[in-house]
Amino acid sequence: MDALGGAIGALVNVLILIYVARRLLGVPVGWGRAALVSAAVFAVTYESLDAVMAHYGLDQDTEPLPLTLLLVVSVGCLITFELIVLTLLEVFIPTRNVPSFTQFVTGIPAALRRVRRYVAIWWIVTRRGLSAYLGPASKGDVESPRVARSLRRALTDAGVTFVKFGQMLSTRADLLPPAFVRELSKLHSQVEAEPWAAVRPVIDDELGRPLEEVFAELDETPLAAASVAQIHTARLVDGTDVVVKVQRPRARRQVTADLDILDRMAHRLEKTTVWGRQIGAVGLSDGFAASLHEELDYRVEVANMRGVAAASSLKVPQVYDQFSGERVIVMERLHGQPLSAADVDALAPHRRAELAEELLSGVLRQIFVTGVFHADLHPGNVVLTDDGELALLDFGSVGRLDRPTRSALVMLLFAVERQDSIAATDALLDLMDRPDDLDDRDLEREVGGLIVRYGDGLAPGGSAAMFTALLDLVVRHGFRVPPQLAAVFRTLGTLDGTLRLLDPDIDLMRTAKARGAEVARELTGRDAIKQQVDHQLATLLPILARLPRRISRITEQLEDGTLAVNVRTLGHPVDRAYLAGIGGQLNLTLLGSALGIGGLYLLTRDGGPMLLPQLALWPFLGVTLLFLAFTLGARVLASIFFREH
Repeated sequence: MDALGGAIGALVNVLILIYVARRLLGVPVGWGRAALVSAAVFAVTYESLDAVMAHYGLDQDTEPLPLTLLLVVSVGCLITFELIVLTLLEVFIPTRNVPSFTQFVTGIPAALRRVRRYVAIWWIVTRRGLSAYLGPASKGDVESPRVARSLRRALTDAGVTFVKFGQMLSTRADLLPPAFVRELSKLHSQVEAEPWAAVRPVIDDELGRPLEEVFAELDETPLAAASVAQIHTARLVDGTDVVVKVQRPRARRQVTADLDILDRMAHRLEKTTVWGRQIGAVGLSDGFAASLHEELDYRVEVANMRGVAAASSLKVPQVYDQFSGERVIVMERLHGQPLSAADVDALAPHRRAELAEELLSGVLRQIFVTGVFHADLHPGNVVLTDDGELALLDFGSVGRLDRPTRSALVMLLFAVERQDSIAATDALLDLMDRPDDLDDRDLEREVGGLIVRYGDGLAPGGSAAMFTALLDLVVRHGFRVPPQLAAVFRTLGTLDGTLRLLDPDIDLMRTAKARGAEVARELTGRDAIKQQVDHQLATLLPILARLPRRISRITEQLEDGTLAVNVRTLGHPVDRAYLAGIGGQLNLTLLGSALGIGGLYLLTRDGGPMLLPQLALWPFLGVTLLFLAFTLGARVLASIFFREH
């Protein structure tokens, strides 16, 4: 019984210490660490309590008041020591970096899977010779073609998520050296198909009914297989030829697990490496994760198909919504061959040129007029149908541009066509965030030189060199290319190679400037300007109606000498809260310093009324003031470090 009573008493004391320490610190310190620290402090000091009582001449027959005073002093010392330990832990191991007990237990299976995946990835990195580039003191040849080639192979070995991440990085020529862009552009995610026994349950689940009720025929051998999905040909019960795009059963789980690892790796690289901070590894990882989650939801792809179909004259397969869902798309089957496999040479030269211009015009209209465009137009995603027309496939990657961005892009092409460096520079500034130390005149001169060099389309390298020079220019001046603009560059860059399969003599930039100028004249023509003016007038009419009264009021106040201008500083609650927090911390710091000085002074004074045979009043008050000083100091420090993390 005595042991049980002692255990219960110890537990109660630990709980009291936890509660008091958390309340005094004023920050949400984790319960786990508070319990461990409280239990350790109590266990260390409990055995010394008898020695303390003997030192001060106390025993069980002592009056309650001296025992109470000693208890207050002892508890104050315990809490002070605990606050110091908790504050130091918060400095070096922030609470938010340590999972709760529940998270720890439930996260063990995921952690084990993550460890296995980490080991596999680290083995790939080591085998490909990349481990020397992941630390703070990485090797100096980080931009060499050999490293780029090793990175491409490592991403291929790591699987679908990392392959797609490499494909996304290949579009960011503003962040990566040319050698990396070239190598990562070679990434492909073609893999072996899943067996039909694993794929059929996905189709049945999405249909919500037996497969035989929807399809008269469905080929169990896939027409094509990629990393996330595979395509099967089928025929509906009404005889319509369709294709079924079905997501691999384990694709979502594998992608989710790999995205978690990718996010952790990005945070580590940005924290420990210079090049990770330069390219913004965390931002790239977050943007990629968001786009890949969209790609895994085929309802988003269906919406993309409708958006592109409405924006272009190019053929887009019809979707059967009643049979499609989150993991399955049933769409019209296009009879033909992708440009990568089609016999384009069998077409007459003039027809090939017409098809190339039709494809380019359709994409430019998507980009500049509607703002919804296919962002991955490699030859495998453009089909030459049996009747000699062009159609688009695979709408998992679709870009979107808002109206101001589209207008700035149109003005940029219009300015390049007219060789107007001032207007082109203004369009660039509208498209991208302006760097703090930008030299406008220097940028304008370089843009003018670029326009003169590539404006006639005769410079070596053609449109590809134009894109490279433009990206080099904006990066050199400190611009960051927004992801939506990077998607435009990626689209036009990929489209260049696709167009050359149709018409080897086509120059994308020269044709784009001409078509873009036509679109610009269409968007800035008389009807478009009239429509814009009508819209602006409708917005301004309420303001214009109130304007005479407001001008009259200001004039009267000027005549009377009663005009006053009120400027409210710190009008935002965030600003006021920030200053209030700083003021509160300053007050607590000054008060804690005063209490500490007073406590040290009293602690070193002898004399005063004797509270216990060995304890005078002044040392007791000194210890009390020091306890308060340590409490206030720990509260200030804990709030600072907790807020930073």
